[in-house]
Amino acid sequence: DYELCEEWGHLYPVPREDLINLHREHLLHLLEMGDMEKALQLLQRIEDPGICLAISEQSLDQSPNLAASHFLADYLTGHFYANLTTARRNEIQALYMGSKVLLTLPEVSRVNYFHLSSRPLLMLEQLLMNMKVDWVAVAVQTLHQLLAGQEIGFTVEDIDSLLSKYAEKALNFPFTLKEKRS
Repeated sequence: DYELCEEWGHLYPVPREDLINLHREHLLHLLEMGDMEKALQLLQRIEDPGICLAISEQSLDQSPNLAASHFLADYLTGHFYANLTTARRNEIQALYMGSKVLLTLPEVSRVNYFHLSSRPLLMLEQLLMNMKVDWVAVAVQTLHQLLAGQEIGFTVEDIDSLLSKYAEKALNFPFTLKEKRS
């Protein structure tokens, strides 16, 4: 049905908003089905960059699944980096990094942290509070690789500061040790 509507749009004038809605729904359908290749082909078929940007952003704002969010964040930063405001760019890059970190976690646990996908530092802190040290190690390594040369609102130093804070709390004893005197 989507393809038929797309053909119809080539033959007859369709209002811009209706065209955006059609392509957005088609894109979300393809992403839900896990067909990233067809989703990419759909975006490449759209000739007007303004429409393509609107479709991609609106799709991302509808909070699709993890793989779809990752795909859309990657597509937007790769193709429309210069067209985005600094705040929006940081938001999309943080979502990309958060989704990348989520993909490193065991699949059954991803649902517990999905709501934090746009806030990677908060996700890292949640992992620390839940004592998921092995997962934190992989997440920190992933973030360090992704942050190399990037400026998205937080830095490697922020990650190190967070880790230091929790390491200090782990060594903080709530009672004093009594000395034995001979």
